[in-house]
Amino acid sequence: MNTIEKSGTYLLGDREVKRFGYGAMQLAGPGVFGPPKDKNAAFDVLRAVVEAGVDHIDTSDFYGPHITNQLICEALYPYRDDLTIVTKVGAKRGNDGSWNPAFSAEELTQAVHDNLRNLKLDALDVV
Repeated sequence: MNTIEKSGTYLLGDREVKRFGYGAMQLAGPGVFGPPKDKNAAFDVLRAVVEAGVDHIDTSDFYGPHITNQLICEALYPYRDDLTIVTKVGAKRGNDGSWNPAFSAEELTQAVHDNLRNLKLDALDVV
């Protein structure tokens, strides 16, 4: 039994996931903005965490922006049936890399659609 399995599980909505997940925020470039220095290394990390038994990834389309979800998609799509992707909405990035609120109905709707498009999903597991 590996360490991830020893961590146990918990309910995330109606899904049972391992307590040990992967936070994808740092896959983007410095300051969580722009592309990573080494795209292939980011792919290697994503594939390694899934191979190690991680069954949920925490991401958002405002990381990069769009970069992290595009990396996840390129590295892991089509996704394993037991992989849960958790995403967030409610922020957007300025051209200077700033973090800005995005709370209007239109911005939240756009953020959901951006996540769906960049992850190549028909529905989001957890928002």
